[in-house]
Amino acid sequence: MENEKKFSYQVIDTESKLKDFAKTLEGEADIAADLEADSMYHFKEKVCLLQMATPKANVIIDPLQVRDLSPLIPFFKRHDIRKILHGADYDIRSLHRDFSIEINNLFDTQIACRFLGYRETGLEAVLQRRFSITLDKKYQRKNWSQRPLPADMMEYAAKDAIYLVSLANALEKELEAKGRVSWVHEECDELTKVRAETSNGNLLCLRFKGAGRLRPRRLGILESLLHFRQDIAEKKDRPVFKILGNDSLLGISKLKPVSLRELERTKTLSRKQVNMYGDGLVECVRTALEIPEKDLPVYPRKKGPVLSPKVPARVNSLKRWRNMKAQELEMDPALICNKLLLTMIAIKNPRDTESLKAVREMKNWQQETFGEEIVDVLKKRG
Repeated sequence: MENEKKFSYQVIDTESKLKDFAKTLEGEADIAADLEADSMYHFKEKVCLLQMATPKANVIIDPLQVRDLSPLIPFFKRHDIRKILHGADYDIRSLHRDFSIEINNLFDTQIACRFLGYRETGLEAVLQRRFSITLDKKYQRKNWSQRPLPADMMEYAAKDAIYLVSLANALEKELEAKGRVSWVHEECDELTKVRAETSNGNLLCLRFKGAGRLRPRRLGILESLLHFRQDIAEKKDRPVFKILGNDSLLGISKLKPVSLRELERTKTLSRKQVNMYGDGLVECVRTALEIPEKDLPVYPRKKGPVLSPKVPARVNSLKRWRNMKAQELEMDPALICNKLLLTMIAIKNPRDTESLKAVREMKNWQQETFGEEIVDVLKKRG
């Protein structure tokens, strides 16, 4: 492929243009897609551009102008049209959250690269490796919600999707040669089920890294601080991390300052942050310290089963087998069997491939490809 092929794109910023474009998708076998969002700039992130490419068209859809993307829903959902994305997890969650778009028949080129043993799987590195194409990723963290968008940002966005069909075809040939196409297809099918997280009235601290190590009193303080930060972020329409960092809130939760002087001594905040938010943070701590013991939040913990003392030895045997297999296949060992799966297999200790099916965490391709070897390792272990 040429480094710089003839490049053009169409901007779709009206409903009529979108409907016209949707008609052209009817006969397509492949649709490549990518998106740009504004999570770095607003409290509630949203999709700001949707880039789509086929062998015949390259378009940028502006969902801030065209609010209704329902004409595209049937095409993303169809099983007879391959949807090609790179690192699709975030895109799948965002498209469903904002537009109720569901994706079937996904081919994620990043997953394909991982199963081919690529060390660098970012789109920029992959296109450079496969086609000697250079993408300038300096616009990734720009504010995609601004309007009008500069021409150079529009061109950057339009280039992200146009190479994906050719890339997918090339990667699929490699996968076929190695007998791994079905592996990638199953992983992609599983990925299409992910959805954006919602709080649903749950404690904010349940999604906070490090909260599980806090005792109820400190957890109550953290929950109060998180609500305080969220309220400010929503009012200012800014991401929560741009208001107060997680490390700062965790430090305040542990040190429990009840005055501005104590807050300053924690050295968890800048002088500017103390001036802006200090009174509110101290009030959060004071209020949380007065919560009755019985009303404090408790981090939910699942009690694991009582394990046989033989389980760790089985895990080690399986890990040795997996690492050798990964070296042989030139793959990331975690793709073959991650830590959780190794543990679940060791607990079940299946004695034949049929029993291995009881390990729900195991994919079909893993069972079919490695089932006999796994059972053999466990039998030798005893």
